[in-house]
Amino acid sequence: MRNAVPDKDIQLAVFDMAGTTVADGGLVVRAFDVAATAVGLETEGPQRDQARQYVLDTMGQSKIVVFRALFGAESTAQEANRAFEAAYDALIEEVGVTAIPGAAEAFEKLRSAGIKVALTTGFSRGTQDRLLHALGWQDVADLTLAPAEAGRGRPYPDLVLAALLRLGVDAVDRVAVLGDTTSDIATGLAAGARIVAGTLTGAHDEARLRAAGATHVVPSVAEFADLILAEAT
Repeated sequence: MRNAVPDKDIQLAVFDMAGTTVADGGLVVRAFDVAATAVGLETEGPQRDQARQYVLDTMGQSKIVVFRALFGAESTAQEANRAFEAAYDALIEEVGVTAIPGAAEAFEKLRSAGIKVALTTGFSRGTQDRLLHALGWQDVADLTLAPAEAGRGRPYPDLVLAALLRLGVDAVDRVAVLGDTTSDIATGLAAGARIVAGTLTGAHDEARLRAAGATHVVPSVAEFADLILAEAT
């Protein structure tokens, strides 16, 4: 175990949650369907299919931003967002969520090596807290952030930069980012992180992640910790 982080090592690892460190079994799409129905989108047909595909394509982004793009009117977007959060929270209770195998161990391995860990999400703070509580993860990270607490959600750099500032990291090139979507990759690149890796446990495949500019692609979060620690050797 190292007691201090050498001069050029990674100081901060920023992780996405659903699809990256949390296996939610497609609950995002299920909750979206509830929300879309709540604001009057037809349950079958091309409009629903296109909207569902847009949700898949924009996985990782702040949900209210997605709903604004889909439904236009702010009142409709807010209504959809409320319905989505209520449905997702109910599904957490009904179906449950599990950690991606090796996630908690990866956090511990990094923190034991002197590297800070931040968990970020496109969900609201309330939904993020329910996920953390369901997993027993209240203390596994140095920081947890939702979009409203950082400024803007993905694909903007705010979540990564807010984590850097709050945790006292020296520079953007001392940061590593992991996510399962092209939005996660865009966020890491925009923030200037040294490592911006994609993981294959979530929404987007290796080809999409690499096309988005991922510096690395790993099978899962478990391998990401080893990737970061290898940078110091």
